[in-house]
Amino acid sequence: MLARDEYLERPIDFSRQRHMLCGKCSHQWVVDLGWIDRWDHALERCPGCGVTCEAEMAPRVTVDPDDPALRDENVARLVWYHTSTQPDWPTKHFDPAAGLTAQTRQMMGGDNRVAQWAERQRAKALHVGTYEAAIHNMLRRIDGQADHGNQFYLYRVHLKPTVVVRDGWLIDPSNFVGDVILDEACPPGVDVARYLNYHEDPGGLSLALGPTAIASTQSIAIPLLFNDHPGWIATAVGEFENAPTTSPPLIGSRPVGRRRAPSPKSSKASELVALLTQRLPVNLRSKFEAATAFDDNLKPEDWSRYVMGIMNTIVAPEQVAATLDGEIVRYL
Repeated sequence: MLARDEYLERPIDFSRQRHMLCGKCSHQWVVDLGWIDRWDHALERCPGCGVTCEAEMAPRVTVDPDDPALRDENVARLVWYHTSTQPDWPTKHFDPAAGLTAQTRQMMGGDNRVAQWAERQRAKALHVGTYEAAIHNMLRRIDGQADHGNQFYLYRVHLKPTVVVRDGWLIDPSNFVGDVILDEACPPGVDVARYLNYHEDPGGLSLALGPTAIASTQSIAIPLLFNDHPGWIATAVGEFENAPTTSPPLIGSRPVGRRRAPSPKSSKASELVALLTQRLPVNLRSKFEAATAFDDNLKPEDWSRYVMGIMNTIVAPEQVAATLDGEIVRYL
């Protein structure tokens, strides 16, 4: 077991430059996130051959050659992160079928089918990555996997110093829902496989691994509120109090019954969030907007505190890390 001061913590920078590699001409170069955003809209070209994002062999982000995770001896010493709605991730003696009702088991085809499904779930690799990748993962899940309103936990992960690392790195092996089969990524004798993450902290290296590769974790419930930027919550609540009480009439020829006008509070929330997103890296803005969508059942103050907490995970990561420092180390 390594002492805490022997682990390596990487600088956290959501806006760092990314390395690009053209699949057509093999040209490599470095860009900022603004360039990638324009590229995604076919407004930039490969400097080497001129192809746009619409080309079959279009350039994609690739690994930074100076990434410390490329060195095998660093993999176990680096601090890794993960976000999950599980309060005890990774769960010991994981039973994915434990929460299934009798009706659900019957709909799945009976106990034998449920047992087969559970075995497939246990065969999946765990994922850890950079701090940035963990926050990207949380926002993606809130936006696209119906986790809006669920409690998330941020995990700091330390690996066992004896882990065997697969040679080189893989192109992101995840399927369309982000799953990786552990035995495919980590064949016998291998504990950890590095892969180029395309979806979360694009261009960063993440790891596919089994629970036996993890030495310990620390965790906190997120989002955290420790920075008001300044007085944003009070200002936002005041804006809600001044919002109109009825929605404006819809404009257009589409029948009113087929769509609902946003409530005055929802409209005001969208305005407030739009101003905040300008402080964020361009590749996080749409996910942030989706993650902070207003629910009319929420109190404006609760929503405002939640929004600022999400904001803090991105703009004040050093304070999040300092909070983790004080948490109990859980040994697996």
